[in-house]
Amino acid sequence: MPAVQFNSRPEMTRSDAGTVKVSTWDVGTPERQRLTVEAIRAAWAAREWPHPGLLSYTVLTGEDGKTLLHHSQWTEESVHREFARTGRDERLAEIDAAVPGIERLGLRAFELYRSGVKQDPRKPGCVVIVDIEFDGPDPARQRDWVDAVFEALESDPTPAPGGISAHFHVGTDGTRVLNYAEWESAQAHIDALAASGGGVGSTTPQWHRVQNHPGLKRSTVRRYTPALSLASGL
Repeated sequence: MPAVQFNSRPEMTRSDAGTVKVSTWDVGTPERQRLTVEAIRAAWAAREWPHPGLLSYTVLTGEDGKTLLHHSQWTEESVHREFARTGRDERLAEIDAAVPGIERLGLRAFELYRSGVKQDPRKPGCVVIVDIEFDGPDPARQRDWVDAVFEALESDPTPAPGGISAHFHVGTDGTRVLNYAEWESAQAHIDALAASGGGVGSTTPQWHRVQNHPGLKRSTVRRYTPALSLASGL
Protein backbone atom coordinates (compact mmCIF):
# COMPACT_ATOMS: atom_id res chain seq x y z
CA MET A 1 0.00 0.00 0.00
CA PRO A 2 1.27 3.55 -0.72
CA ALA A 3 2.03 6.14 1.93
CA VAL A 4 -0.29 8.96 2.98
CA GLN A 5 -0.06 12.19 1.00
CA PHE A 6 -1.00 15.48 2.66
CA ASN A 7 -2.86 17.80 0.26
CA SER A 8 -4.20 21.33 0.52
CA ARG A 9 -7.75 20.32 -0.57
CA PRO A 10 -9.58 17.34 -2.07
CA GLU A 11 -10.24 16.93 -5.79
CA MET A 12 -14.00 17.15 -5.48
CA THR A 13 -14.97 16.42 -9.09
CA ARG A 14 -12.99 13.23 -9.69
CA SER A 15 -14.98 10.80 -11.78
CA ASP A 16 -13.94 7.64 -9.92
CA ALA A 17 -15.65 8.66 -6.66
CA GLY A 18 -18.71 6.43 -6.47
CA THR A 19 -19.73 7.34 -2.94
CA VAL A 20 -18.99 10.14 -0.48
CA LYS A 21 -19.22 9.80 3.29
CA VAL A 22 -19.84 12.81 5.54
CA SER A 23 -19.81 12.75 9.32
CA THR A 24 -19.50 15.16 12.24
CA TRP A 25 -17.60 14.87 15.52
CA ASP A 26 -18.29 17.04 18.55
CA VAL A 27 -15.04 17.52 20.45
CA GLY A 28 -16.19 20.32 22.75
CA THR A 29 -13.72 23.22 22.52
CA PRO A 30 -11.41 25.01 20.06
CA GLU A 31 -8.36 23.55 21.82
CA ARG A 32 -9.77 20.04 21.50
CA GLN A 33 -10.50 20.74 17.81
CA ARG A 34 -6.80 21.50 17.34
CA LEU A 35 -5.67 18.48 19.33
CA THR A 36 -8.04 16.15 17.46
CA VAL A 37 -6.80 17.33 14.06
CA GLU A 38 -3.22 16.72 15.25
CA ALA A 39 -4.20 13.24 16.48
CA ILE A 40 -5.88 12.43 13.14
CA ARG A 41 -2.80 13.57 11.27
CA ALA A 42 -0.53 11.43 13.45
CA ALA A 43 -2.75 8.34 13.27
CA TRP A 44 -2.86 8.43 9.49
CA ALA A 45 0.78 9.43 8.95
CA ALA A 46 1.93 6.44 11.01
CA ARG A 47 0.22 3.98 8.66
CA GLU A 48 0.15 3.21 4.99
CA TRP A 49 -2.88 4.24 2.97
CA PRO A 50 -5.47 1.59 3.84
CA HIS A 51 -7.02 0.83 0.45
CA PRO A 52 -6.73 2.12 -3.15
CA GLY A 53 -10.50 2.50 -3.18
CA LEU A 54 -10.29 5.28 -0.58
CA LEU A 55 -9.61 8.34 -2.72
CA SER A 56 -9.44 11.17 -0.18
CA TYR A 57 -10.15 12.02 3.44
CA THR A 58 -10.67 15.65 4.47
CA VAL A 59 -11.23 17.23 7.89
CA LEU A 60 -12.72 20.69 8.49
CA THR A 61 -12.95 22.59 11.80
CA GLY A 62 -16.31 24.14 12.66
CA GLU A 63 -16.71 27.86 13.23
CA ASP A 64 -18.71 26.89 16.33
CA GLY A 65 -15.44 25.96 18.08
CA LYS A 66 -16.48 22.40 18.87
CA THR A 67 -17.18 20.32 15.75
CA LEU A 68 -15.14 18.64 13.03
CA LEU A 69 -16.65 17.67 9.69
CA HIS A 70 -15.21 14.65 7.87
CA HIS A 71 -15.58 14.21 4.09
CA SER A 72 -14.23 11.12 2.34
CA GLN A 73 -14.42 9.87 -1.25
CA TRP A 74 -14.58 6.15 -2.11
CA THR A 75 -14.75 4.25 -5.35
CA GLU A 76 -17.72 2.25 -4.08
CA GLU A 77 -19.71 1.43 -0.96
CA SER A 78 -18.13 -2.01 -0.50
CA VAL A 79 -14.68 -0.42 -0.08
CA HIS A 80 -15.94 1.71 2.77
CA ARG A 81 -17.49 -1.32 4.43
CA GLU A 82 -14.18 -3.18 4.18
CA PHE A 83 -12.30 -0.23 5.71
CA ALA A 84 -14.82 0.02 8.55
CA ARG A 85 -14.29 -3.68 9.23
CA THR A 86 -10.49 -3.88 8.98
CA GLY A 87 -8.76 -0.48 9.16
CA ARG A 88 -10.89 2.02 11.02
CA ASP A 89 -10.76 0.88 14.63
CA GLU A 90 -7.00 1.15 15.19
CA ARG A 91 -6.96 4.72 13.91
CA LEU A 92 -9.95 5.68 16.04
CA ALA A 93 -8.39 4.04 19.10
CA GLU A 94 -5.24 6.14 18.69
CA ILE A 95 -7.27 9.33 18.21
CA ASP A 96 -9.48 8.56 21.21
CA ALA A 97 -6.43 7.89 23.38
CA ALA A 98 -5.07 11.33 22.47
CA VAL A 99 -8.41 13.15 22.87
CA PRO A 100 -10.84 11.17 25.06
CA GLY A 101 -14.56 11.83 24.98
CA ILE A 102 -15.18 12.59 21.30
CA GLU A 103 -18.88 12.39 20.44
CA ARG A 104 -19.51 11.02 16.95
CA LEU A 105 -22.79 12.32 15.56
CA GLY A 106 -23.49 9.94 12.69
CA LEU A 107 -22.43 9.15 9.16
CA ARG A 108 -24.31 9.84 5.92
CA ALA A 109 -23.73 8.60 2.38
CA PHE A 110 -23.91 10.84 -0.68
CA GLU A 111 -23.15 10.89 -4.39
CA LEU A 112 -21.81 13.96 -6.18
CA TYR A 113 -24.46 15.19 -8.63
CA ARG A 114 -23.32 18.58 -9.99
CA SER A 115 -20.43 20.99 -9.46
CA GLY A 116 -19.88 24.62 -10.32
CA VAL A 117 -16.22 25.62 -10.31
CA LYS A 118 -14.70 28.96 -11.26
CA GLN A 119 -11.40 29.13 -13.10
CA ASP A 120 -9.93 30.68 -9.99
CA PRO A 121 -6.43 30.40 -8.51
CA ARG A 122 -7.59 31.28 -5.00
CA LYS A 123 -7.40 28.59 -2.35
CA PRO A 124 -10.46 28.42 -0.11
CA GLY A 125 -10.14 29.85 3.36
CA CYS A 126 -13.64 28.70 4.26
CA VAL A 127 -15.94 25.80 3.37
CA VAL A 128 -19.67 26.38 3.75
CA ILE A 129 -21.75 23.24 4.24
CA VAL A 130 -25.40 23.66 3.27
CA ASP A 131 -27.52 20.70 4.38
CA ILE A 132 -30.96 20.50 2.75
CA GLU A 133 -33.59 18.10 4.04
CA PHE A 134 -36.83 17.18 2.26
CA ASP A 135 -39.99 15.75 3.79
CA GLY A 136 -39.46 12.28 2.31
CA PRO A 137 -37.33 10.26 -0.10
CA ASP A 138 -37.54 11.39 -3.71
CA PRO A 139 -34.36 11.19 -5.82
CA ALA A 140 -35.92 13.13 -8.69
CA ARG A 141 -36.85 15.98 -6.34
CA GLN A 142 -33.30 16.13 -4.98
CA ARG A 143 -31.92 16.65 -8.48
CA ASP A 144 -34.69 19.07 -9.48
CA TRP A 145 -33.77 21.27 -6.51
CA VAL A 146 -30.06 21.24 -7.41
CA ASP A 147 -30.88 22.06 -11.03
CA ALA A 148 -33.01 24.97 -9.79
CA VAL A 149 -30.02 26.27 -7.80
CA PHE A 150 -27.84 26.21 -10.91
CA GLU A 151 -30.52 28.05 -12.89
CA ALA A 152 -30.64 30.68 -10.12
CA LEU A 153 -26.86 31.00 -10.03
CA GLU A 154 -26.55 31.33 -13.79
CA SER A 155 -29.24 34.01 -13.99
CA ASP A 156 -28.15 35.98 -10.89
CA PRO A 157 -27.43 39.61 -11.88
CA THR A 158 -25.00 40.15 -8.97
CA PRO A 159 -23.26 36.89 -8.06
CA ALA A 160 -21.27 36.85 -4.83
CA PRO A 161 -17.61 37.57 -5.63
CA GLY A 162 -16.14 35.45 -2.83
CA GLY A 163 -17.44 32.08 -3.99
CA ILE A 164 -14.93 29.68 -5.56
CA SER A 165 -16.84 26.43 -6.08
CA ALA A 166 -20.01 24.57 -5.15
CA HIS A 167 -20.33 20.78 -5.12
CA PHE A 168 -23.85 19.41 -4.73
CA HIS A 169 -24.20 15.90 -3.31
CA VAL A 170 -27.45 13.95 -3.18
CA GLY A 171 -28.06 11.64 -0.24
CA THR A 172 -28.40 7.97 -1.11
CA ASP A 173 -31.50 7.79 1.10
CA GLY A 174 -33.29 10.25 -1.21
CA THR A 175 -34.04 12.85 1.49
CA ARG A 176 -31.06 15.23 1.56
CA VAL A 177 -28.81 17.44 -0.53
CA LEU A 178 -25.43 18.63 0.74
CA ASN A 179 -23.57 21.52 -0.86
CA TYR A 180 -19.82 21.61 -0.15
CA ALA A 181 -19.09 25.21 -1.12
CA GLU A 182 -15.59 26.69 -1.13
CA TRP A 183 -15.24 30.41 -0.36
CA GLU A 184 -12.31 32.79 -0.33
CA SER A 185 -12.94 33.49 3.36
CA ALA A 186 -15.61 33.31 6.04
CA GLN A 187 -16.03 37.09 5.78
CA ALA A 188 -16.75 36.79 2.05
CA HIS A 189 -19.61 34.42 2.85
CA ILE A 190 -20.86 36.69 5.65
CA ASP A 191 -20.80 39.65 3.26
CA ALA A 192 -22.74 37.68 0.64
CA LEU A 193 -25.45 36.84 3.15
CA ALA A 194 -25.67 40.45 4.30
CA ALA A 195 -25.92 41.76 0.75
CA SER A 196 -28.88 39.57 -0.16
CA GLY A 197 -30.68 39.65 3.16
CA GLY A 198 -32.01 36.13 2.76
CA GLY A 199 -29.29 33.74 1.73
CA VAL A 200 -26.62 33.76 -0.95
CA GLY A 201 -28.35 35.01 -4.07
CA SER A 202 -30.25 38.01 -5.37
CA THR A 203 -33.98 38.59 -5.05
CA THR A 204 -35.02 36.87 -8.27
CA PRO A 205 -37.84 34.49 -9.25
CA GLN A 206 -35.26 31.75 -9.70
CA TRP A 207 -33.96 32.08 -6.14
CA HIS A 208 -37.54 32.29 -4.84
CA ARG A 209 -38.20 28.94 -6.51
CA VAL A 210 -35.14 27.45 -4.79
CA GLN A 211 -36.15 28.75 -1.38
CA ASN A 212 -39.76 27.62 -1.72
CA HIS A 213 -39.27 24.31 -3.49
CA PRO A 214 -42.06 21.75 -2.87
CA GLY A 215 -41.20 19.37 -0.04
CA LEU A 216 -38.33 21.45 1.33
CA LYS A 217 -38.34 20.74 5.06
CA ARG A 218 -35.34 22.61 6.43
CA SER A 219 -31.87 23.87 5.57
CA THR A 220 -28.85 24.53 7.75
CA VAL A 221 -25.75 26.53 6.87
CA ARG A 222 -22.48 26.08 8.74
CA ARG A 223 -19.01 27.49 8.10
CA TYR A 224 -15.80 25.50 8.46
CA THR A 225 -12.08 26.08 8.04
CA PRO A 226 -10.03 23.56 6.01
CA ALA A 227 -7.76 21.68 8.42
CA LEU A 228 -6.42 18.51 6.82
CA SER A 229 -6.78 16.69 3.50
CA LEU A 230 -5.24 13.27 2.84
CA ALA A 231 -4.88 11.10 -0.22
CA SER A 232 -2.87 8.13 -1.40
CA GLY A 233 0.80 8.95 -2.02
CA LEU A 234 2.40 8.24 -5.38
